[in-house]
Amino acid sequence: MRQERQRLSDVITDKLEAMILDGSFIAGCKLPSERELALRFDVSRPSLREAMGNLQAKGLVERKQGGGTFVSKQLNAAMTDPLMALVTSKPEAQFDLLEFRHALEGMAAYYAALRGQPDDYRRLSVALDTLNEPCKAASTRQQAEALGEFYMTMAKAAHNAVLLHVMRTMRAMLVDNIERNLNLLSESVDVGATLSTQRKEIVDAIVTGNPDTARQASNSHLAFIEETLLQINQRDTRVQRALRRIETTKIGQ
Repeated sequence: MRQERQRLSDVITDKLEAMILDGSFIAGCKLPSERELALRFDVSRPSLREAMGNLQAKGLVERKQGGGTFVSKQLNAAMTDPLMALVTSKPEAQFDLLEFRHALEGMAAYYAALRGQPDDYRRLSVALDTLNEPCKAASTRQQAEALGEFYMTMAKAAHNAVLLHVMRTMRAMLVDNIERNLNLLSESVDVGATLSTQRKEIVDAIVTGNPDTARQASNSHLAFIEETLLQINQRDTRVQRALRRIETTKIGQ
């Protein structure tokens, strides 16, 4: 009996570990109660407790006395903390992150078109509609969060556990990048309408099952953002140089 219970607890451990790594349970979130999980997996509580002990030993979960069990907050820190520091301290790293998003979101769009299911398409269309009907009082941060959710929905539709985990792990960083971009892009007229059209093209390609078109639409979208940001930076640099020349002239007088 003991051997059977141990074998079963290993099976539960594997299932829960997979759910944590594919992002079903994200870092810092509270896991369902012991009773709920036992019912979900149709196992006894002793077997579930052993599985939780295994996950705790692996550093994947943390137990709080009287507060439940949580996915470890350190799960993503080793990856995101150094990157967040780099992106924050070096503005040019924002463009490195944009380049990385080409690969990440292009892949998500490709496989979403290839493997997505009707429910995935419905959720993606709802996420797109949410973006196209923003609340006028919404802050830039709230808009960035909504865009982050849109890209996460696309990643879920790709049905690739590694891709989804990477996207979930980097979500906070991606949202910060999007917020920075939105603040700069707001300076350009009509950019918002172009971005909305491009996102619709991505979703249309996914829903109609055209992987190559979906990936190209995603890459074109990000390339447009990158090119516009570069133009804004170049313009701001010229303005700063002109202001410095004016100040130097005034001092010389």
